[in-house]
Formats: sequence, structure tokens, C-alpha cells
Amino acid sequence: MVVTGRGGIVTELDERSRQIFGQIVETYVETGEPVGSRTLSRRLTVALSPATIRNVMADLEDLGLLYAPHTSAGRLPTDAGLRLFVNGLMELGGLTSEERRHIDGRVQAAGKNLDDMLSDATSLLSGLARCAGLVLAPKTDSALKHIEFVPLGPGRAMVIMITENGLVENRVLEVPQGLPPSALAEATNYLNARLTGRTLEEARSEIQEELDSHRSTLDDLAQRVVETGMATWSGGTRGGELIVRGQSHLLADVTALEDLERIRDLFDTLETKEQVLRILDMVNLAEGVQIFIGAENELFSVSGCSMIVAPYQNSREEIVGAIGVIGPTRINYRRIIPLVDYTSKVISRMIG
Repeated sequence: MVVTGRGGIVTELDERSRQIFGQIVETYVETGEPVGSRTLSRRLTVALSPATIRNVMADLEDLGLLYAPHTSAGRLPTDAGLRLFVNGLMELGGLTSEERRHIDGRVQAAGKNLDDMLSDATSLLSGLARCAGLVLAPKTDSALKHIEFVPLGPGRAMVIMITENGLVENRVLEVPQGLPPSALAEATNYLNARLTGRTLEEARSEIQEELDSHRSTLDDLAQRVVETGMATWSGGTRGGELIVRGQSHLLADVTALEDLERIRDLFDTLETKEQVLRILDMVNLAEGVQIFIGAENELFSVSGCSMIVAPYQNSREEIVGAIGVIGPTRINYRRIIPLVDYTSKVISRMIG
């Protein structure tokens, strides 16, 4: 394995260095603690003295792959070291058939409602990975295939919007008390005649102008339903909305004050969402699972944290969103990468 050291010198790691470095990362992921030479001598499959191990660790530190948090402590992998491990040393684990069935069942149980499916998938992924789960919901700017108003009870109705790429969005709205079913049917027919094959934005001004000038054939109650539905869509049309679930997992093993401050910074980043959305936009330009480790990417400035995320596609194989997890840099990459990858594929299959 070839690496570039701090001075820009390309160096090849020999088998002994790879074993020691790989074990340091594995132990760090497991314990979160600095790894010393005596611990390594007990864990390695080859017999090496602590002195030999220390010499190798010093070489790895010179290459920028390890660092010592304290003078007399063991070593921890740097962000560059974790990147090297993920890209070149790690062997991915596989999902069990039970895990696959669990993911399939949970996502499919949410039905065709896109909001429910994405929220459920994110919560599930968060629980399995023991990290915060996040998903970038797709923009609903596709042409519409069908719209329908469904009565739910006195004063309430559901509007169902289905796009031509198969996405379904449901929203509940308030309607006049005692509204007859015929008014909902009339509103449904009116909007289907004007919106089918067009986006909401394309038809909005035309419909609003027609309603304002009373050129429509709708009766007063049906017109109020249409206006309420348009207002609901206007306030809720997605522009790449970010959904975050399971932030509490990030506090599960916080033991030091500095770790708590780091997690608080991460919560602030997730709350503003802007930086995370920018990274998820980058994922839309690539295929497969993307891994952001620590502060190696200038858009993700929270040190000590990593994000694993994968895009999902619609039936035309267009990337419409992304799903993944965010957590400390010592997350279990070997397990979480296939979890994220499989979940994104299940969502793509359901949307398609």
C-alpha cells in the first residue's frame, strides 16, 4: 500500500506496518481509546515485541497516519489514517439475511407515502448504526400524474399528489364544515384537468389568475378547496428537505467534556442543516456510498465526526435524494457502509 507522508514523500507500507496500523484502527473503533504497544502485542496474530511495535508506530506517526493525544499515551488514527484504512485496508462486512429482511419489511411497511417511507428508513438506519440518521428528501418538481382530495371527517380532507416519476405526497388540510363529497370531486377534476403533465409551479399562476377572475366553473366550496390545496402545496413543496433522526445516539458513549462540546457543535451543524445539505448535494454528483471523515472536507468542519451517505434513484435512474448516517470518526465503517448502501437501494426500488 502506497501512502504520501507529511513531506509529500510516497512510501509503501510493508505487511508488518499494515497489520499494526489496521489493528490500531480496529481497536480504536472498538474502544475509542488510544492504543498502546502492549495492547497491540496481545492482539496481533504475529509475534512482535512492544519495542518493535513502537518503532513501527513512530514511522506511521511520521507519515501522518497516527498521532499521540498525550506524551506517554498510545496512538490514535488521524483523519488521513482513517481514510487510508477505509479506502485500502478494510474488508467490508456483509448484511445477514435477517438484517436485509428487517430493512425490507420496515421500508415497505410505510406504504407508498414518501414522507413516511423516508422517515421510517432514516429512523431504522439510525438504530442499526447507533448514529444519527439523515435523509435528503427529493424535490417535488416533477410533472404531476394525478391529484385527488379524499374526505377524512368533518372539516378535514387529505390531498394526494402523485408525480410522473412515481413519488407520492399526502397532506392533510382543513376544509369547510359540512363540505359535500361532490365539492371534493369537483376540485379533484378541476386540478387534474389543469395540472396533469405539468409541475405545480408551471400551472400555479394560471390557476390562481383563473380563480381570482372567477372564470372557473367551480362553485364556491370547491374553489375554497382548490385554494386551500394550492396554499398547502406552496408551503410544503420540497426543495431538498433534510430529515434527521436519532441524534441521541451521538451521546451514548460521551465520556469527556471535549467530546460533549464536539457533539454540541455537531448538533448545531445539524440544526442549521446548510452545511450538511451542501455535502448531500455533492453526493448527488457521484455514484455509490460516499464517506466524509473528520474535517478532511472543508464543507464539514466539525472535527471528530464522519458521515456515510449514499444516493437513491427514481425509476428513470435519476438521483433524487440521499440517505446516510453521521457519527464520531470511530464509527464501525465495516458494518455501516453496507447498511447505508443496502438501505439506499431498497428506497430506490420502492420509488421505482
